[in-house]
Amino acid sequence: MSAPDLAGRSLLVVIDPVARRVDGESVRIAKDVLCAAATTKICFPDDPAEFARVLARRGQRRPVVIGDDRALLRAVELLHKERELPRVPLSMVPVGVPTAIALSRALGVPTDTVTAARAVLDGQERVLDLLADDSDGIVLGGLRIPGGDPAEQPAQPARMATEEPAVPAQRPWWAPAARTARAALSLLTAPVPGGGRRDGRMPPRLRVEADGVVLADLDRPVHRVSVVPVGCTAAEGAAPGDGAAYPAQEHEGLAEVIVQWQATEAPVRVRARAVTVSGPDFRYRADAVIGGPVRTRTWTVQPAAWRLTLPRR
Repeated sequence: MSAPDLAGRSLLVVIDPVARRVDGESVRIAKDVLCAAATTKICFPDDPAEFARVLARRGQRRPVVIGDDRALLRAVELLHKERELPRVPLSMVPVGVPTAIALSRALGVPTDTVTAARAVLDGQERVLDLLADDSDGIVLGGLRIPGGDPAEQPAQPARMATEEPAVPAQRPWWAPAARTARAALSLLTAPVPGGGRRDGRMPPRLRVEADGVVLADLDRPVHRVSVVPVGCTAAEGAAPGDGAAYPAQEHEGLAEVIVQWQATEAPVRVRARAVTVSGPDFRYRADAVIGGPVRTRTWTVQPAAWRLTLPRR
């Protein structure tokens, strides 16, 4: 952990278009705080393609995202594809409705605009873990299975006509995020009496392996599978139900895996470095995005995979 070195370096402040529309005043305040204390380049990308171009041309500037969880995820995904993620510290000023910034809060980023902007300037870099899957996807806060159908996602703002085709129609990068990490796992996937799911469908039959050990097999339905990188959050004083995991430096390189069957049964809880789930076509929710359907997917913890600027402890 280290304090950001802003001497001789400038900030690349990327402002999410939804943040400008939802809360322009908070965007203005964050921009004023940052511009008053550091050399800044302000960018207003209107679509994902422009967002990618701006980030790729950052040079030596430190990226700062002003927006919701989707904007943060977009930046992380782009840096991951460039194989630059471990070397480029990110900063975040959350702007959006509470459900749209739940992941940022769980990661330890202040939700107050001024406090978050000041943390960008004088906070500390924290090294965090993430999950990487076998299709080169990444998960910052956690995932759960079953993930539901794309139609179950929250209502989203109208998409821009210039959105790049690579982004599936059900997951525009600026859409409000759902609850994430452990908060989502308890809220959205809690078992219900009678053995079914809240939507009336039967739970899937899945084989779940953690570091090669079989936790569940195809012989009976599984109500819930959740995987949370133990070192994914650095928020202090947050309860597990708030989406907090454990300090990264204490449990680096592990994920907490929970398999839940009937409501009356105690769940199986283990910690592992790699988790493989297989079975009939299933969907999963990774952070705020629904993935699948797939028949098998493996998630592996990537320790110390990225850096985020957070307030000093």
